[in-house]
Amino acid sequence: MLHDEDEKEENNERWLLTYSDLITLLMIFFVIMYSMSNVDAEKYKQLSQSLSSAFGGSSGVIEGGQSKIEPVVDPNNNNLDSLQNPEFKEVAENIQKYLNESGLANSVSLKAQDRGLVISLKDTILFDTGKAVIINDSRDKIIQIGKMLNEMNSYIRVEGHTDNLSIKNSEFKSNWDLSVMRATNVVQLLIDSAGIAPNKLSAVGYGEFRPIADNASPDGKSKNRRVDIVLVDSKFDDVENVGENK
Repeated sequence: MLHDEDEKEENNERWLLTYSDLITLLMIFFVIMYSMSNVDAEKYKQLSQSLSSAFGGSSGVIEGGQSKIEPVVDPNNNNLDSLQNPEFKEVAENIQKYLNESGLANSVSLKAQDRGLVISLKDTILFDTGKAVIINDSRDKIIQIGKMLNEMNSYIRVEGHTDNLSIKNSEFKSNWDLSVMRATNVVQLLIDSAGIAPNKLSAVGYGEFRPIADNASPDGKSKNRRVDIVLVDSKFDDVENVGENK
């Protein structure tokens, strides 16, 4: 009888082994999660791009328990294959390569439209808030893009855009003023430092009236504050026909 009682007591303590194993597994799990959270950002980006290639152009990233698709920078994502002019395609590929190599891919985007090639620059890469003077850190980058555009025998239209937050101060009376001056300063930089002939350039400001996103959100406002450099297709050389294609 004593032997049976000892065996029963020993069996009752076997749950401690299972509990110990569970605690060990949890510890390993949290160590792995902590290690993953400290992965070098550049390595993570390379991994994301590799996964994107393997799964057809997009990588699934788990965020908040749901799968979030993170696009990889690729000229095809911006419909550049629709460019009919082979020279436009070539310059677009060269610019996209430069953007990727210089770390500008998240600040400058390319898009094909009927009127030509649109190079869209976020205002944060060009200007301080509410200002029209191009910041020094970005001047060389814009000049480099301008030099690539200067290889084309096409007209170039620079368009300034703002969000819908009204500006009125001693320097600018309205968003119109701000957008026009920003476009004009980019044009002047392209003339002075990229060597583009003045007769190939024009500047226009649209203020807040040609948004590409909803101004109801901060992200939408950020997208709307931009300067577009448009390499104009020859069929739209007439100034009256260069308006933005939706």
